Amino acid sequence: MQLSSQLILSLEQAIQNHQIEEIKRLITQVNHADLADLLANLSFDQQLKLIEYLPHAAYVFEFLSLTEQLEIALRLPKAQLVQLISDMHSDDSTDLFKVLPLKLQHEVYTQLNTEKRQQIKQLAQYAEQSAGAIMSSDFVTLSPDLNMTQAIEQLRQQASDRETLYLIYITDEALKLLGVVSLREIILAEAHKTIAEIMSTDLVVGYVYDDQETIAQKLSHYDFIALPIIDDAQHLQGIVTYDDAMDVVQEEMIEDFLKSSAVSSSPNFSLKTAPILFLYKKRVFWLVILVFGSLLSGIGIAHFEDIIAANIVLVFFLPLLVGSGGNAGSQSATLMVRALAMGDVELKDWLKLIGRETLVALSLGGTMAFAVSILGYIRGDAMVALVLALSMMGIVLLGCLIGMSLPFILNRLKLDPASASAPLVTSICDATGVIVYLFIASIFLGQVVA
Repeated sequence: MQLSSQLILSLEQAIQNHQIEEIKRLITQVNHADLADLLANLSFDQQLKLIEYLPHAAYVFEFLSLTEQLEIALRLPKAQLVQLISDMHSDDSTDLFKVLPLKLQHEVYTQLNTEKRQQIKQLAQYAEQSAGAIMSSDFVTLSPDLNMTQAIEQLRQQASDRETLYLIYITDEALKLLGVVSLREIILAEAHKTIAEIMSTDLVVGYVYDDQETIAQKLSHYDFIALPIIDDAQHLQGIVTYDDAMDVVQEEMIEDFLKSSAVSSSPNFSLKTAPILFLYKKRVFWLVILVFGSLLSGIGIAHFEDIIAANIVLVFFLPLLVGSGGNAGSQSATLMVRALAMGDVELKDWLKLIGRETLVALSLGGTMAFAVSILGYIRGDAMVALVLALSMMGIVLLGCLIGMSLPFILNRLKLDPASASAPLVTSICDATGVIVYLFIASIFLGQVVA
């Protein structure tokens, strides 16, 4: 159902007038995701009342961001919060539980049932960014010796509180993963056949300590709805569903985007609600570093001040040449960071890629050199045009190689290649571009380098 201002207004009025039947009528045809959007548009008091009236409040709650969940959770009565966490899927309830204040965690934990406490205790132990931290323990298992009739009956008993029924995992009594079967295969199989006869033993799995990005890549590569997560003893610990993996991909994209703009990343970062001091801290470090990096350009200009004074026309083309090097470097860095993230290239490909990038850079630089040399001839003379052409070739070549190599170097140093951000590459290329340009000018315009 498409959300509308009229629906929101009607719901607000119904909540204000405590018209429970009207509230239920309004939300009946709205799916959980849209209800979460609607919930986010209400005041805190209205949110609390709506959650009380929602028939499946926990499932709607899961569509909110963790920051929004926490804001609401802190205002909920204790009993209602306990019920909400109890009804949420295990991975979502654990995420919310971990961000609650410690005192509230203790109070809520003691009121949860044994099964939910065990789920939270198990999932909360895994390190952030690992598969264990995003997996869900709401999976379905069957014994291999069941026939189809027995299997379907067991599925009916387990289905009510499980996250997905599309894939069913076959385990022994110790939860050692033996195989996997789809619901479709169970329905289509002959009733007398056993699970062992139709299950697939060619398993694709993830391990609890695997990086979240690795899990997301596996799900995408195999086009799976869910991926089983096991420990070193092959015991099934949980599953990562496709929607959770896509959340990881989105978070990584946001993190890389922030880093590429020289902004420190942060979980649950919100520009709209973040405090001013928080935004300052996230941006100030790289900006200060880049300020000092830009001083290298000033040092280069000071070193060649005699050649500039004798050929003032050089100043006119300085921003153009230096900017071209930074742009070329930023392009190369962006392409390389993406290639490394997608697993398209590895460190062993560096030398090969340098050769390819050199040819591309010379082609780009040659084209740009031809264009800028015409301007140089118009503004100066043939010698100025030659200086500009050679400088453009050298600056673009150097910029491309810096932009391509910096992600490799950071990756080799076990740092995030996304830190080879556009501002960082641009600052380096600016400094080297100034030196290349003025050094070439000093040679061809007959000046002696100081």
